[in-house]
Amino acid sequence: MKILETDRLTLRHMEPVDAPFFLELLNSPGWLENIGDRGIRTVEAAAGYITDVYAASYETLGFGLYLVELKDTGERLGICGLIKRESLPDVDIGFAFLERHWGNGYAVESAAAVLEYGYRTLGIERIVAITTQTNESSAKVLEKIGLKFEGLIKLGEFEHEERLFS
Repeated sequence: MKILETDRLTLRHMEPVDAPFFLELLNSPGWLENIGDRGIRTVEAAAGYITDVYAASYETLGFGLYLVELKDTGERLGICGLIKRESLPDVDIGFAFLERHWGNGYAVESAAAVLEYGYRTLGIERIVAITTQTNESSAKVLEKIGLKFEGLIKLGEFEHEERLFS
């Protein structure tokens, strides 16, 4: 199901058919370094994660992380969307792209669209973002879409303090 469209991108619900791509993304160096190891090593496990986590979020919350693909070709690039964590009072925006697609502005383009969608369509009043303290690339994306560094925050699911943007 298509959720958003930008000049170059389509953002849609992730489906089990996206599992091979998602498996690659989950085990990419950028994901492992900045988000963490989910322990998913098979296409079947990736499909189960999509169903159990992402599809469940779409169903219960009305939003989640979406697959980002090129509008013209349908090539899968990464994910971007909104997350509601138990350990964080606000909805946060998240994104991850395969390294071969870094530097093309896809993260900024998709995150800006998701932020506007969250505010205008979903009526969310406050959207934040978190990054590791060493993830300068993501911090730059967040600043480009208008979020500002608010401070450090310790969330239960992370080992270290994370940077909070709002």
